[in-house]
Amino acid sequence: MPALWKKVAVAMSVALGVTGAVGCSDDTSENSNAILVYNAQHESLTKEWVEAFTKETGIEVEVRKGGDTELGNQLVAEGERSPADVFLTENSPAMTLVENSDLFTDVDAATLEQVPEQYRPSTGKWVGIAGRSTTFVYNPEKLTPEQLPRSIMDLADPSWQGRWAAAPSGADFQAIVSAILELKGEAATLDWLKAMKANADIRKNNIAVMQATNAGEIPGGIMYHYYWYQDQAKTKENSGNTALHFFRNQDPGAFVSISGGGVLKSSKKQENAQAFLRFITGKAGQEVLQKGTSFEYPVASGVAANPALVPLTDLAPPVVDPAKLNSRKVTELMTEAGLL
Repeated sequence: MPALWKKVAVAMSVALGVTGAVGCSDDTSENSNAILVYNAQHESLTKEWVEAFTKETGIEVEVRKGGDTELGNQLVAEGERSPADVFLTENSPAMTLVENSDLFTDVDAATLEQVPEQYRPSTGKWVGIAGRSTTFVYNPEKLTPEQLPRSIMDLADPSWQGRWAAAPSGADFQAIVSAILELKGEAATLDWLKAMKANADIRKNNIAVMQATNAGEIPGGIMYHYYWYQDQAKTKENSGNTALHFFRNQDPGAFVSISGGGVLKSSKKQENAQAFLRFITGKAGQEVLQKGTSFEYPVASGVAANPALVPLTDLAPPVVDPAKLNSRKVTELMTEAGLL
């Protein structure tokens, strides 16, 4: 594990050096009403949320940006000394990491009521703010619908060797593995990861997986849905020769990863921080997802998805308590399988 902890330390150092501001204020001292958000969500999406929140409430927001893992580990390292008021992520395992260090306060009841139970952890320490579905992107010239994998677990079969791609180093893929771990157990997950090491074409990120599939370099690959929809809404340069396959049927490959938001227990701006979380899970905040360009799923306040998307209710995802997703164990298993 020394090599792994060295990677974590490097990631934390990177996160500490990456800072960006959104809004008018850089002053988050106790005498200011401004809050500081550690943001691992997409910068453009959070910017829309921040601008709308400040316009409605007058509360200014400073944003410090980084990745899920980097900022999650940074918060754990800072502990009660953290200047952060709110933490937003793309995927839920980083939220669980911070929660397990007892760094979140309870989410206000009014906010919890806005988010259905399946889109928030049972603990009530944070809530879902957006959702993204696992998909199999494929090139119809390389695979017919009849040849598509019925389950994500099928990709462990030797017949798939060299025929699918993934980006295991990213937090997105590791969140998917965390769902497999919760649904199938440690032994089955490790077996699947070892088969992935033998079978998969490793790429650097989701977009690279889609690009390789689009170019016919690989028949298909695992990625989140919104990359495809974003490209389709623009030039289709990276997706024009591809289609999306949704696993459905409560398969681990139908996992919907929940982006999370939580208020730090150490925050000196509890009221304003809770107000921000209540806003982004409210109707106005969720309509940013519905009407904007992120193509992520709204998960709260009864707001429907962008009309271009397959409705969440049609995806038949497995039931997974986000509080049980274990990022540390996933990292250990992926390292053991030789993927990290």
